[in-house]
Amino acid sequence: MSDDHGRTTATGRLVTGLAWALLLFGLWLWGRGVSDVPRGTDGPVAGEVLAPGRATGSARLPRAVKPLADAVPQRVDIPRLGVQAPVVARGLDARGAIDPPPYDQPGVVGWYGAGPVPGAAGPALLVGHVDTETRPAVFYRLSTARPGERVRVFRADGKVAEFTVDDVRVLPRDGFDARLAYGPRVPGRAELRLITCGGSFDRASGSYTANVVVSAYLTGTTG
Repeated sequence: MSDDHGRTTATGRLVTGLAWALLLFGLWLWGRGVSDVPRGTDGPVAGEVLAPGRATGSARLPRAVKPLADAVPQRVDIPRLGVQAPVVARGLDARGAIDPPPYDQPGVVGWYGAGPVPGAAGPALLVGHVDTETRPAVFYRLSTARPGERVRVFRADGKVAEFTVDDVRVLPRDGFDARLAYGPRVPGRAELRLITCGGSFDRASGSYTANVVVSAYLTGTTG
C-alpha cells in the first residue's frame, strides 16, 4: 500500500469523523432545547429509563433481522400511540441541529435525510413535535412507549420495516449526551430513534427541560 493511499484513507476517516462530530454537536444543541418551541400544553414528564433488552413483563424481545437496502421512508405508524404520520426528509438548521417539520405541520414526522434510512444499517433519526400552542402534536404520547412495542415504517420500495422498541429514555437537557441518545447501540444493526421534547415547559427559557428518545431495532419486514 502506497503512502499516498494511506494518507487518502486517513483523510477520508478524518472527514467522516468530523462530520459525525458536527452532527453530534448539533444534536446536542437540539437536545438541550436551543431551538425555540411554542408555549403549549405540558409535555411528557421525565421518568425512569427502562432497561434495554427487556419488555414490560417477562417476555423477551425478538432477535434483530438483517438490514434492508436504502429506500426513502414515507409513513410511520405506532399503533398503540395512535400515530399514523407522513414522513418528510429534513436537514440541519443554521446551528447544525436537526430541523424538525414546521409548527404548522404538527402531524408530520421529520427524517434526518443525510443519515441512515429506516431499515438500513445504523440509527435512523425521526423527529416530531410534542405539541403546538393549542393542541398536542404527532409525538405527544411518545414518552408512554414501552419496550416490546412495534413501530412500522412504510418505505418507497413497497416494504414495511417493522421495528421493536427496546429502550425509552427521557433525558434532561442539562448534561445531555448526544452520543448516548443517538449513537448506534449495536454496530451494524438497523435501528430507529424517535425523538421529541419532554419534561416540563420552562417559561423562563422558552423550552422544554428534557428530550424523549425512543430506541427501536429492525425485527421484521413485509412487502
